[in-house]
Amino acid sequence: MTLHAITVLGHDRPGIIAETTGRLAGLGLNLEDSSMTLLRGHFAMTLVCAGSATDAEIEAALAPLADDGSLTVTVREVPTEDAAAGGGTPWVLTVHGGDRTGIVSSIVEEIARVGGNITDLTTRLAGDLYLLVAEIDLPAGVDPAAVDAAIQQVASGLGVGATLREAEADDL
Repeated sequence: MTLHAITVLGHDRPGIIAETTGRLAGLGLNLEDSSMTLLRGHFAMTLVCAGSATDAEIEAALAPLADDGSLTVTVREVPTEDAAAGGGTPWVLTVHGGDRTGIVSSIVEEIARVGGNITDLTTRLAGDLYLLVAEIDLPAGVDPAAVDAAIQQVASGLGVGATLREAEADDL
């Protein structure tokens, strides 16, 4: 069994997910992880699949998706890795305010500074309002109040609001 990372990017239309996953299932691949979203009207999907098919076989099966030039498909074998032992705690970070350059990089730098890991991140722009929602894991021994204070200081300098709260099971 090998793992394959597959991306499908391009012009959105109905049926992309059904066609992609149907072709993968036809190769006997098991869909282990996936994420799909529309980014400013463009379709973006990343999948991690396990099975015995080769990259070339997967590329051939998915080639019809890209035939008209509206989608780009990539396939890459990835190493099998054991999930890292957490030991930390899950948190949810939300940031909102007027759009400006540097919001994401400045805020997430504070998470990285303490060894935190971002496990999911979504941003949206609605007019001039920018929203960031991130799920993060903070390592054991990190003081969440100190992380929150650092985030608040950066957020204040950017003119945005930020909230860091411990994740509940329903959040994840």
